[in-house]
Amino acid sequence: MIWLGQIVQGVLLGGYYALLACGLSFMFGVMGIINLAHGSLAVVAAFLIWIAAEHAGIHPFVALLGAVPAMGALGWLLQRVVLDRSVRSGVLVPILSTFGLAVLIDNSLFAGFGADTRSLAPYIDTLAFDSWELLPNFFVGQLALLILVVAVVLLGGLHALLRVTALGRRIRAVAEDPDTAQLVGVNAPAVYAIAAAISMMTVAVAGAALAVRSTFDPYTGPQQLIFAFEAVVIGGAGSLWGTLVGGITLGVAQSLGAQINPQGFLIAGHAVFLGVLVVRQRIGSDVLALIRSWRARPT
Repeated sequence: MIWLGQIVQGVLLGGYYALLACGLSFMFGVMGIINLAHGSLAVVAAFLIWIAAEHAGIHPFVALLGAVPAMGALGWLLQRVVLDRSVRSGVLVPILSTFGLAVLIDNSLFAGFGADTRSLAPYIDTLAFDSWELLPNFFVGQLALLILVVAVVLLGGLHALLRVTALGRRIRAVAEDPDTAQLVGVNAPAVYAIAAAISMMTVAVAGAALAVRSTFDPYTGPQQLIFAFEAVVIGGAGSLWGTLVGGITLGVAQSLGAQINPQGFLIAGHAVFLGVLVVRQRIGSDVLALIRSWRARPT
C-alpha cells in the first residue's frame, strides 16, 4: 500500500510538472526555441497573482483570469522584441537571449520583492490541504488532483487547437517550413507571436499552480525550468502528450526515490532523465549506423 501511495502521489506530482512544461514544449515544437526564461516567467505570473490576492483581496483563481491575458501580451511582446530578432542570428543566440532575460527577471524580482518566500496557499481556504480518503489510510489531495486535471485539459486543448482549427493549421505549417508557409500567404512572424502568447498563457496557469501548491521566491525559476526541461526531454521534445508522460514519469521517479532514501527525491528524477538521454542517443547511433550500412550496400 505504501508503494502504491507513492506511485499515486508521483502521478499527481507529474501533473504539475506536465503543466509547468506545457508552454516550454509548445514553444520548442513551434519555433524550435529552448526558452531558458520559462521558469522565471512562471514566477512572474505567481507574483502577479500574489499581488492581486495580497493587496487587492482578489481570490487567486479570479486573479488568474487577469494574469492569463497579461502573460499572453508579455509573450507576444517577447517574441516581437527579443526572440524574432535573435532567431535570425543563429541557433545559439535565442538561448543566450532567454538566459539573459532569466537573469534580468530574477534579479528584478529580488530588487522589487526581496528574498522572502511567499505562497498563495493561505488564500485558497482549505483546498490547499483537503484530501479524499479513497481507501483506509490512502488519501489523495484535492489540489494535486485538480492540477493534474488542469494539465490534461490544457494539453488536450492545445492538441485540439493544433489539429482542428485554422490557426492550428497555420501554426503547424510555420513550424514545419516557415518559408514555404509564407509563400502560400501565411504571416510567419505573426503566427510565431501568437504561439509565444499561447505559450505564456500556459505559463500563467503553471505559475498559479506553483504558488498555490508550494512556496516561491524571486530565484525559484531556475529549479522550475530544470523540472520542465526534464519532463519535455523524457516525453519527447515538442510532443504535447509526451510532455504529460514525461512529467508523470519524472514525478513517479522522484516519489519512489524519496521512499527509498530521503535524499533520493531529486537524484532519482535526474537519473531517469539521464537514462532517457543515454538510451535515445544509443538508439539514434544504431539507426544512423543502419542507414549508413544500407547506403553503402553494393547495387
